[in-house]
Amino acid sequence: MSDKRMTDDDVVAELRDGMTIGIGGWGSRRKPMSLVRAILRSDLKDLTIVTYGGPDVGLLCATGKVKKVVYGFVSLDSIPLEPHFRKAKQSGSIEFSEYDEGAFYLGLMAAAHRVPFYPTRAGLGSHMLTMNPDLKLVKSPYDDEELVAIPAFKLDAALIHMNRADERGNGQFLGPDLFFDDLMAMGSPKTYMSTEKIIPTDDFLKYGSVHTLKIPRMYVTGVVEAPLGAHFTECPSDYERDEAFQREYAATAKDDDAWKAFKTKYLDLPSHDEYVKAITARGEK
Repeated sequence: MSDKRMTDDDVVAELRDGMTIGIGGWGSRRKPMSLVRAILRSDLKDLTIVTYGGPDVGLLCATGKVKKVVYGFVSLDSIPLEPHFRKAKQSGSIEFSEYDEGAFYLGLMAAAHRVPFYPTRAGLGSHMLTMNPDLKLVKSPYDDEELVAIPAFKLDAALIHMNRADERGNGQFLGPDLFFDDLMAMGSPKTYMSTEKIIPTDDFLKYGSVHTLKIPRMYVTGVVEAPLGAHFTECPSDYERDEAFQREYAATAKDDDAWKAFKTKYLDLPSHDEYVKAITARGEK
């Protein structure tokens, strides 16, 4: 079996300007933040991000990496609307396509199942169709009912974070929810998975039942060991969200000097290891 271990920077070296990138997690929960920060350190630009958004979207918008965001929502959970995303959207610096949560799920499922679209009643008579004029209606071949056709998301790559993984690319989640990361992996030609810890394959069942093994190696291109790789989002059962850090980050959307200081202190660092040192030192004060 192949060894799929990579570094954050190895992953970013395989990405290109203009790509459509799916990012797993949900709001401010189990986001692949070490991989997002590696993108921030790179020269990548003009990205389309497809996600149930959180600080991944805010950071990528704030650093000028994003051309378009396709989302079901963009939230920090305890802070309802991601403030850097709000700023980018209100300024008109990004394009966007806004679905409801269920329609977004169908876009992921269509990609995973390799079909061009999934039909749904969701959105009929709503502003989802007004805000997304490219969405088309179809008629059921069985009873002529008119339905919304949610297109499959055409991803170039996906980024996800799991609690545990082995070197072959099998992934395990240990929290209460998978957040459709399996569909992200299945629906993308390339998936890069960061993990809190790479373990021997035989050790998976020491951490959880077989039902926690939802990311098969066949869908994973590379795996990156990154302890605290989801910080500052939560990654239970390994750690909870760093609410103090999140509040500090959110406040920078209203203060350019604070943003520059935050970026210099935490985002311009050369590696994930240096980031971990910085947030550890912050906690020791």
